Amino acid sequence: MRGWLGSFMAAALVAGCTPGAWAQGGIYTCVDSKGRRLTSDRPILDCIDREQTELSPSGKVVRKIGPSLTAEERALEEDKQRKAQEEKARQEEEKRRDRALLSRFPDRATHDKEREIALATVDEVIRAAARRMSELQWQRKGLDAELEFYKGDVRQAPVQVKRQIEGNEQQAAAQKRFIANQEDEKRRINARFDEEVLRLNPLWGHKGGVAAATPASAPASPASPASRTAKAKK
Repeated sequence: MRGWLGSFMAAALVAGCTPGAWAQGGIYTCVDSKGRRLTSDRPILDCIDREQTELSPSGKVVRKIGPSLTAEERALEEDKQRKAQEEKARQEEEKRRDRALLSRFPDRATHDKEREIALATVDEVIRAAARRMSELQWQRKGLDAELEFYKGDVRQAPVQVKRQIEGNEQQAAAQKRFIANQEDEKRRINARFDEEVLRLNPLWGHKGGVAAATPASAPASPASPASRTAKAKK
């Protein structure tokens, strides 16, 4: 390196560049497309498409300068770097979520208990809705009995009775929709807990805990009153 640098400095003096000028800045060197080694006191235009090396006045490598990119190449490189950063951030976020999940559910028993509590809460809501359905069915029996005075023809019933029947039907339909939505909620809860089990199984394994190989299906919960009523009618 020193022998080459000495030759370069001699050539620089011949070219009119004094040693003082080199002391003020770095020395840039590269091999151009024709195989020539070029040197300059500034980035070399003939090597803009290839790597250049910046040296200190003592000949020590200061840095490597990559080739200058076209606008399209620079956009592609920036997009590549952006995607790499996003992937890194995603992986970090996934690790953070796994740590939080493992902290919340240190073992399978804790996770199963949480699932059971979540499903029991929804079941209680369904039971309350089913009780309301029973009340509406009881009311409808009374209204149907009253319709017997009009030969079962709603058109001949008084306006007040008609409104009661319409209100009863609307409330019953609303309760049915509500119960169906709660059943969907139970399926969503089970799907969420099943997904968590798949993520937690390897974490539990690394921790030395015992984990099931497959997600647990929903713990058996008592059939809702509405379901039992539907089965009885069949």
